[in-house]
Amino acid sequence: MNHALDNSLEVPPSVAMSDVVVLGPGTFDHPQPGEFLKKNHPVAAPVARESINARLEIMKYQVSLPDYEHCVADGACKPADPRRIGNVPVTGVSHIDAEAYATWLSARTGETWRLPTDVEWAYAAGERFRGDVESDESDPNNPALRWLAQYRTETALGRKPDPEPRVQGDFGINSKGVADVAGNIWEWTSTCYIHATMASDGAGIASSIDNCGVHVVEGFHRTYMSNFIRDGKRGGCAVGTPPDNLGFRLVRDRPSLVQATLRRLGLS
Repeated sequence: MNHALDNSLEVPPSVAMSDVVVLGPGTFDHPQPGEFLKKNHPVAAPVARESINARLEIMKYQVSLPDYEHCVADGACKPADPRRIGNVPVTGVSHIDAEAYATWLSARTGETWRLPTDVEWAYAAGERFRGDVESDESDPNNPALRWLAQYRTETALGRKPDPEPRVQGDFGINSKGVADVAGNIWEWTSTCYIHATMASDGAGIASSIDNCGVHVVEGFHRTYMSNFIRDGKRGGCAVGTPPDNLGFRLVRDRPSLVQATLRRLGLS
């Protein structure tokens, strides 16, 4: 989905459909993102029945470095860090960078592009989705026990360090036709991190606080990063081993029939 930036060249009206996977509506069970406490002890995330009620259009591949560099050349995006070459996913980008690219792409194509929610990403990931690294150990007087247990759990998953981005498609395609899911690129979402307290009787969440300075990132497993972080190995809010790389893919929102009609009439 390369976009010409020279004013003498025609800007493509949309991203090629071959670069977008269209998924129909569906329902699935999904562990909720965030931190959950019950009686001041950390507990596993509750599982909710989630629904995708309309078709979901999501990029088949993560945004590539060449595509991102068009945004940089247009002055709408900051250069990625570190700089790499070739047809690989862009990495070294923060949540802020990803939002800037989505805004730029929307303006250039006349369409609406945005980061997926945690639920949308999990739906598109299908069998490759893996939730948070959890641990059953909990000692309020010694939280290090839980952290160590989480590291042991993640180690048991068999993840190996893999810092260099690979060419698009190298991690294969999942059952839904989406490429490179849960490879060595963790992907930003639009879902904020929450700190929630479970009801004492176990019947749902009693209260929660959103922290939108931290967002959910999805990859080999789900974790959380501060919005300004471009390299997970340098810090942030990740649990366990930091992400190898931070990148993203976008979803496209289609206007409703009413919205499309108003747009054609110049009324929106």
